Amino acid sequence: MASAPPPTAPPSAAVPSSAPPSALAGSSAPPTGVIARTLVSLAWPIVLQRASQAVIGFCDALMVAPLGESALAAVTTGSLNVLLLIILPTGTVFILQSFTAQLRGRGDIGAVRRYAWYGLALSALAGLLALAALPLLPIVLGRFDYGPEVRLQLEAYLEIRFLSVGPAVAIEALGNWFGGLGKTRPSMVAGVTAMAANVVGNYVLIEPHFGLPGYGVSGSAWASTLATLAGLAVIALPFAREASVAGSGRLSAREFGRVLRFGLPNGINWFLEFAAFVLFINAMVTHLGTTTLAAFNVALQLNSVAFMPAFGLASAGAILVGEAIGRRAPAEVWRYVRLTLATAALWMVSVGAFYFLWPGPLLELFAQPGSSRAEFLRLGALMLAFSAFWQLFDAAGITFSEALRAAGDTTWCMGLRIVLAWFLFLPGAWYFVVVRQGGVPAVMSMLVAYILLLAGGFALRFWSGKWRSIELIGTPEPVA
Repeated sequence: MASAPPPTAPPSAAVPSSAPPSALAGSSAPPTGVIARTLVSLAWPIVLQRASQAVIGFCDALMVAPLGESALAAVTTGSLNVLLLIILPTGTVFILQSFTAQLRGRGDIGAVRRYAWYGLALSALAGLLALAALPLLPIVLGRFDYGPEVRLQLEAYLEIRFLSVGPAVAIEALGNWFGGLGKTRPSMVAGVTAMAANVVGNYVLIEPHFGLPGYGVSGSAWASTLATLAGLAVIALPFAREASVAGSGRLSAREFGRVLRFGLPNGINWFLEFAAFVLFINAMVTHLGTTTLAAFNVALQLNSVAFMPAFGLASAGAILVGEAIGRRAPAEVWRYVRLTLATAALWMVSVGAFYFLWPGPLLELFAQPGSSRAEFLRLGALMLAFSAFWQLFDAAGITFSEALRAAGDTTWCMGLRIVLAWFLFLPGAWYFVVVRQGGVPAVMSMLVAYILLLAGGFALRFWSGKWRSIELIGTPEPVA
């Protein structure tokens, strides 16, 4: 993207912080058509990069499905557990996009370069913690109600996939750093490389090919881990060229502290919400049987892939929001958010309509011959029909939450997710699914209610204008 235009709006003090977004719409931001083209040009590379880990999990599930229902349940559940381990550091380094976008808007490119190193330091720490957690796997998995075959395959899968945690977080750190600079294609190339390598690796390693015996679930895990390393190698090359440019100054403990101050709430936010969902799956959905678990995880995999365009659009909108805030032009923010919301909603509503009207072709990709095939298809169709109803709310939730994150409003967002996920969603799900034996309708109804409440909370927070009083990047750091 071209360099940011000069400030064209009054500073934030010119508009009361309590003013609703509609009061900010009269700014001299670029025409809507220009904003839309910029949004899409930023978004589609983000979509491909952000989708990489979700698509890796999806491909693992699709290509391991011929091995049977137990293997499918192990891989889909394992992918979610890996995401649980990755999501806290990933959410933390995600704040790099907010810092770099605002610093770019302010014109402080020297400071921008330092923030990539802060993200890489966090990714190295995440990788070390994942390795330290390996001995705990048998203990943790033994506390859940998996079938014996599922548990053994799940443990084998996770032992290998944990090796990819550090590289996956490093890809996210560098991708967000580039994204804040308006350069979303390096992360796209890394994501596409990882996805392509994963498909090839799965083909070679899961079933017997090219003289290899076929390694089943473990082969799928190795394919995913090696693919993540390939993606990191690809994005490290342009970063090495950028990092060689002089003028970044010394690393600063104060700046790193601000990354943690604003990034950790975002990471904890994502982690605790996702942990609630993993607990929900492991303790409640698993309670309904292997066929239900497999169908539910397939529905989640489909949703995670279909969700990525909306997430990419929201992240692209957040880049524009961050630049506007860095330029001290808050009057432009609502136009960016409004257009992002309309575009993301259009996509998600289309996805929901497809789920509701034509679930069969999607589920047939995973269904295998056997006595449980008909039940798998029936349950999967019911789950996708329910998930059709949350698509619009999901689009609103991610758009407003990304805009708030761009402004540095991460602590409040963390609090909302914790309250809704741990004090409403989980207790409600336990009551309706386990106590009242509500089955799949109860499972999916709780998800719809949770996403609706989350979207409403983020929308109200954005509308309040509280985000406008937050100082993310602070005063300029002296250059040594």
